[in-house]
Amino acid sequence: MNYYKLAEIEEKFAEIIWQKEPIGSGDLVKLCEKELNWKKSTTYTVLKKLCEKGIFQNENALVSSLITRDEYYANQSIRFVEDTFGGSLPKFLTAFIGGKKLSKHQAEELKRLIDEHKEV
Repeated sequence: MNYYKLAEIEEKFAEIIWQKEPIGSGDLVKLCEKELNWKKSTTYTVLKKLCEKGIFQNENALVSSLITRDEYYANQSIRFVEDTFGGSLPKFLTAFIGGKKLSKHQAEELKRLIDEHKEV
């Protein structure tokens, strides 16, 4: 998966699309005017930029995503662990837990996830 980094306002814009897709570009303009206080030209400029990044497409005035919201945020999480913890998931988990105790359910869920994703 390609790495996509969106600015905060671009993420808000993306969230609007992900929540309403597929959405007509005219309806998107109206939503952005209401929710982001944007002019039509701003909406189309940002949409064009995110289409060029390969995140959305605008075909026949219908806007839809090329990557899902979950794919985008999963990618952001992976990049965070790589950039902050040298890609070490154990270091990330140690920092995240930070001396707190896990409930029995949380520990079992983590064990299950580890088992599911363990290399064989």
